[in-house]
Amino acid sequence: MEFLRKLFGLQKSNSEHGVVIHFNYNKEDLAPLQDLERRLDDVLKGKAVGDYDGNEIAVDYSDGYLFLYGRNAEELFAEIKGTLESTDFMSGANVKLRFGPPEDGVKEIEFKLN
Repeated sequence: MEFLRKLFGLQKSNSEHGVVIHFNYNKEDLAPLQDLERRLDDVLKGKAVGDYDGNEIAVDYSDGYLFLYGRNAEELFAEIKGTLESTDFMSGANVKLRFGPPEDGVKEIEFKLN
């Protein structure tokens, strides 16, 4: 990848850090998840900390993942923490902060959301 960056004059991505949240959902439909997605987009809109990239949800709606990327995982999580904590199905979610691109050896920390 570094070769391609040099060849084409590409800048390094400002979105190499990640925040991945694994949560229990157990809802009848996707409306609550879609509401959370809108609120996350609103919180991050116009801020240079990162972007909400989407979700993966189990076919039976039992659990899912949210994916966010930005320049600094801690700053990104700090911006969305209040929104997550105010969402009932996020209680007890597993949060992973990744401090670099998705590759072996990159520092990560994991914790549960209160």
